[in-house]
Amino acid sequence: MTKKKNYLTCDGNQAAAHIAYMFSEVAAIYPITPSSTMAEYIDEWAAAGRKNIFGQPVLVQEMQSEAGAAGAVHGSLQAGALTSTFTASQGLLLMLPNMYKIAGELLPGVFHVSARAIAAQALSIFGDHQDVMAARPTGFASFATGSVQEVMDLAAVAHLAAIESRVPFLHFFDGFRTSHEIQKIEALTNDDLAPLINQEALAGFRQRALSPDAPVTRGTAQNDDIYFQSREAANPFYNAVPGIVEKYLEKLAAVTGRKYGLFDYYGDPEAERVIIAMGSVTEAIREVVDHKNANGEKVGMVAVHLYRPFKAEAFLSVIPKTARRIAVLDRTKEPGATGQPLYLDVKDSFYGKENAPVIVGGIYGLSSKDTTPGQIISVYDNLAMNMPKNDFTIGIVDDVTFKSLPKVEEVSMDETTYEAKFYGLGSDGTVGANKNSIKIIGDNTDKYVQAYFAYDSKKSGGFTCSHLRFGDNRIRSTYLVNTPNFVACHVPAYLHLYDVTAGLKKGGTFLLNSLWPKEEVGNHLPDNVKKYLAKNNIKLYIINATNIADEIGLGNRTNTILQSAFFKISNVIPYELAVEQMKKFIVKSYGRKGEEIIKMNYAAVDRGGEVEEVEVLREWADLNVDTVQKDDAPEFIQKVVRPVNAQRGYDLPVSVFVGREDGTWEHGTATYEKRGVAASVPVWNPDNCIQCNQCAYVCPHATIRPFVLDEKEQKGLGEEVALLKTQGKQFEGTAFRIQVDVLDCLGCGNCVDVCPGKKGQSALEMVPITTQYDNQKNWDYMVQHVSSKAHLVDTKLNVKNSQFAKPLFEFSGACSGCGETPYIKLITQLYGDRMMIANATGCSSIYGASAPSTPYTKNEEGKGPSWANSLFEDNAEFGFGFVIAQASMRNRVGDLMQKASKSADFSDSQKELFVQWIENKDNGEAVKEISAQIVGVLTGMENEIAKEILSLEKYLTKKSIWVFGGDGWAYDIGFGGLDHVLAMGQDINVLVLDTEVYSNTGGQSSKSTPTAAVAKFAAAGKRIRKKDLGMIAATYGYVYVAQVAMGANQAHYLKALKEAEEYNGPSLIIAYSPCISHGLRSGMGMAQTEQKKAVECGYWSLWRYNPKLEEEGKNPFVLDSKEPDWSKFRDFLMGEVRYTQLVKSFPHEADELFEAAKENAQWRYRSYQRMANAHFGSVDAETAKAEG
Repeated sequence: MTKKKNYLTCDGNQAAAHIAYMFSEVAAIYPITPSSTMAEYIDEWAAAGRKNIFGQPVLVQEMQSEAGAAGAVHGSLQAGALTSTFTASQGLLLMLPNMYKIAGELLPGVFHVSARAIAAQALSIFGDHQDVMAARPTGFASFATGSVQEVMDLAAVAHLAAIESRVPFLHFFDGFRTSHEIQKIEALTNDDLAPLINQEALAGFRQRALSPDAPVTRGTAQNDDIYFQSREAANPFYNAVPGIVEKYLEKLAAVTGRKYGLFDYYGDPEAERVIIAMGSVTEAIREVVDHKNANGEKVGMVAVHLYRPFKAEAFLSVIPKTARRIAVLDRTKEPGATGQPLYLDVKDSFYGKENAPVIVGGIYGLSSKDTTPGQIISVYDNLAMNMPKNDFTIGIVDDVTFKSLPKVEEVSMDETTYEAKFYGLGSDGTVGANKNSIKIIGDNTDKYVQAYFAYDSKKSGGFTCSHLRFGDNRIRSTYLVNTPNFVACHVPAYLHLYDVTAGLKKGGTFLLNSLWPKEEVGNHLPDNVKKYLAKNNIKLYIINATNIADEIGLGNRTNTILQSAFFKISNVIPYELAVEQMKKFIVKSYGRKGEEIIKMNYAAVDRGGEVEEVEVLREWADLNVDTVQKDDAPEFIQKVVRPVNAQRGYDLPVSVFVGREDGTWEHGTATYEKRGVAASVPVWNPDNCIQCNQCAYVCPHATIRPFVLDEKEQKGLGEEVALLKTQGKQFEGTAFRIQVDVLDCLGCGNCVDVCPGKKGQSALEMVPITTQYDNQKNWDYMVQHVSSKAHLVDTKLNVKNSQFAKPLFEFSGACSGCGETPYIKLITQLYGDRMMIANATGCSSIYGASAPSTPYTKNEEGKGPSWANSLFEDNAEFGFGFVIAQASMRNRVGDLMQKASKSADFSDSQKELFVQWIENKDNGEAVKEISAQIVGVLTGMENEIAKEILSLEKYLTKKSIWVFGGDGWAYDIGFGGLDHVLAMGQDINVLVLDTEVYSNTGGQSSKSTPTAAVAKFAAAGKRIRKKDLGMIAATYGYVYVAQVAMGANQAHYLKALKEAEEYNGPSLIIAYSPCISHGLRSGMGMAQTEQKKAVECGYWSLWRYNPKLEEEGKNPFVLDSKEPDWSKFRDFLMGEVRYTQLVKSFPHEADELFEAAKENAQWRYRSYQRMANAHFGSVDAETAKAEG
């Protein structure tokens, strides 16, 4: 009897995790995108009690770093537990030292890697093979899979072969293209795979486990006499690997009916031209092979599975004897090498062989660069040439070194497949809805399905595009949808930002989330869109999902409404069935968030049927479209930034990056975006304004600011523009206005939340963005024609004054309502003209510098924060490098000035300036003016010392050096480095943006996560208390530490900043930062109020530890927050989904954990009280008191 097929609609990460779970007893992990999803599945299944093949849940342990995870894997394997881990990119590189050990000790661990790019000239989270190629020499067997089905089928081979061979395996598949691609596949079960385990080999592994019952010594130090021989002794184990893998491939074929080899040939048995590759591109190559062979050509391809050990005989056995030309495609780059790794292996396999084919190699798809059929056709075309180009590239235009193959027009591979694209905004739920849609179609029809999701680097307010396919044939199109049958534009602003109708097939369908009624929508569609719709006979549908979501109470979550509209229009499955299934998925997706959320989403499904068809007028086809955007933006903005922002960066040639090969990017490009993606924005009512500037102080994106206009500047405004008389004597004769940047605002509403107004009447109100477009010209006028008046006040004196300084961090890609960015913005306002920032990888680096958007900018003098990112783990050390470089170079400047003071070539006034500089060189503000004077008096001198001092001009001013990062960095992976840097006693400032989770990778638990909080890897609530980073640092006694929460006390943060920067030593500021991952029930527009509540109830405390006070005989520890109202503690927890979902998922433990959380907070507060009440007088005074 034929076994019933078990279908599963999932992505590559889930497929890998599904298999890894079966064979793992322990999983030691560290969260890092894009592989963290695998570990998250393992953790969730373990928490739910799922059993592995051995009848027990997997023990999951999150470590502080990838290096730590690899060490734990190593130790667990030595102790006799089958252990796995999941990683990618820099994470894999951190594991390399332990990988050598694990392989050298013949331990059967398995690393599942969603292969991706390595940070070089820039960071990229996207996929290629650079990371796994760096692991080639470790001794791990390297095993590649190319599709979600292959991951499901073959991941088990890595585990089975590792157990039998004793050689550890690295199983890899393409990051994003396979890891995040959803396909409908056949799933395997414990029962399918358990019989395949070599029980004798497993028993041998158990027997070799370290134990005091049969003690042995491992990991000795060997000298030059025996190390070499000992290393070579392992060769037989590696020689056996290919045969063992082949055996398991055959056994799996008997289970699945799908046959794989070490190398799989596909194509004409008498092919003359053959491509060799591994990974997801092999699927697209198969499509092209079928296309070409159907047209009378003879081509083929080889998909590589077992890459290490590379068995040349097995490889050669699958190459057709007729092959005359071979192209090897590598998804990696090894600068300076004679060729890429797979190419060199193929060349070596044919070395010395008679009638060997011509072999060329090329690079494709770095950083998930889309690899299309047209590009593969160009490779076959290249092979057909008399002298095929070697060392080529595809998918880019290389007009510098001319390595790229000519571009070939794209050819559709399967016209029967239905394709759809959905343009959305990060956090509007579009991606989640489409994941559900594809699963609904996959689970309720016989169709094959595929989904892939493209993102930009912004946080929750960024661009997303969902690419969906479904059809009756297996889908092998591992590239983006370019010719859709259906397009949905969920963000009306995208009509003007992107070419949303590009490629939409004739007779296709276009769905718009329209802010305008049916009668008016034509007035708001751009001419290029109207023309395309009319010329291509496109059906146009609209629904005002934004308004419906607002009415229901879903905020910006338009996803369910538009998902319902898609099913209504497309009729892919009967609409009634779609509604039923959508509601099932709502319970699955939102069940933990409470009944209210479920009901709102049910209503959204029902109202999605309110979609309307709009007539496409024939005359639209005759419209003249002007595509040229004319303004005075710099050339870099026009030629690089705007094409990338418009999703046309794929087409930029290599020459664009000549002169910026090292990854250098211009400052302040974010100001040219003007996306206009907010649904609502604030409008200012001057009658209720008290000119406190709190709105500007808390704005996460610097899109609401106070402007002070002199008489001349006032005349340039229209009479209808409201102004107030500016308060303060220094502003005599000027006018005041709070101005909103309508098109850069993300509509969070934090400004409205904090506005005190007059007599309870707020001066700010959120209104639909459509009513405020005309206000944008007022913003443009203010920033272009109104000069800064910051010099008239001491901007460091108070909150109000600080906001007259221009923010040198503006319009970042952070989430709407972000709790982190207001902290950063203020530092740039106070010290930005002399700041150097070292930024840990994480949210703050992604919204801080994701090409082409750079929010750090310059002031009127062209000065501003310099910014750089090294890695995740080494940020404190990286920033410390700034400190020691500055110290060295400034010492040289001092030496030169000492030398000049003894020279007769310098005047007494010049020498006096040198003395002042030397005496004040560590006083940031004082030395600024002295440095400017020195430059003035030395300019034009022919003296060599003067010239050398001027050549070092950038070192004259004292730099304000800051290290920025999140709690994942500071509490976990970077803690060792941070601790060392603080201990050095040097003048460096550290800002920790504490969200209490790894925000950038999706909300994983860190050592900052408090008891009872639900996070990834704490699915059942965190069970141990939060680490107190501040108190650890305070134990040194010479580190300035402050724990702050802007929303709780705005002046407190400002005071802490000033003290930290003025302190001539290390300083650490820990800033409580509400995050979208917390699930604030009141919304991120209340992030400031959430901080206030956190302090009021005792969840978070405000304090400062200032070593200067101890020098004065005072207590250096100052507890700044008032006695908490502990009765509000539980209410605070219940205001955030990260706590309330514990009640839904683990109701019995919830009360106990909530009480533990409160007790931990009280324990922490009591320790602060003890510190605050301690006596810090001198020892002599204490002794006298005791004796008296």
